[in-house]
Amino acid sequence: MFLLVFWLEWGQFLSLWQKLIIVQKTLDQFDTVLTKCKDVFLKKTRDYGTSWRILRPSSLTDQILIKASRIRNIEEKGEQKVSDSVETEYVGIINYCLIGMIQLVLEADAPMQLDVKFVEKSFDGKIAETRQLLAAKNHDYGEIWRKMRISSITDMILMKLMRVKQIEDNKGKTLVSEGLDANYKDIAIYSVFCLIKLMEEE
Repeated sequence: MFLLVFWLEWGQFLSLWQKLIIVQKTLDQFDTVLTKCKDVFLKKTRDYGTSWRILRPSSLTDQILIKASRIRNIEEKGEQKVSDSVETEYVGIINYCLIGMIQLVLEADAPMQLDVKFVEKSFDGKIAETRQLLAAKNHDYGEIWRKMRISSITDMILMKLMRVKQIEDNKGKTLVSEGLDANYKDIAIYSVFCLIKLMEEE
């Protein structure tokens, strides 16, 4: 009896340990992806300043929509004629989502040109919030996204964008749905999943 209980408890421990290892792997991969995204973001900030400040939330949403739609078109046609890679588009989606989150919390009278250090700190803060949400959702849903097709995740991004557009058309008001910030986070996380899957395919 003792051996049976020990065997069951040991099996449960191993199962839990394996899950923890997988979750940590996902978080490590998230960090790798976001390090690349941040590098691109900061380089563009040094080149262009914070010109993205001119974009209203609806314009940011449309920029993300353009990128997600191009990805879907490439998936359906199986080819592309413009050199920008699908990976680059996902990075762009993530960065636009993070920019959107920053824009939502800036004061109405915030200057168009923001200090680079302030922008980097804000960017890091939104990365941390998104990472925390990813960890929470992975706890509840497990790693089911690893069994999904990239094309399905792309469709989920587009579905989220349709929701965001509707929320914006409703002047940000929702009855039971999550707001813009939560949707931006979800879209960023889905894009991270796609980049992880593309990296693993290589």
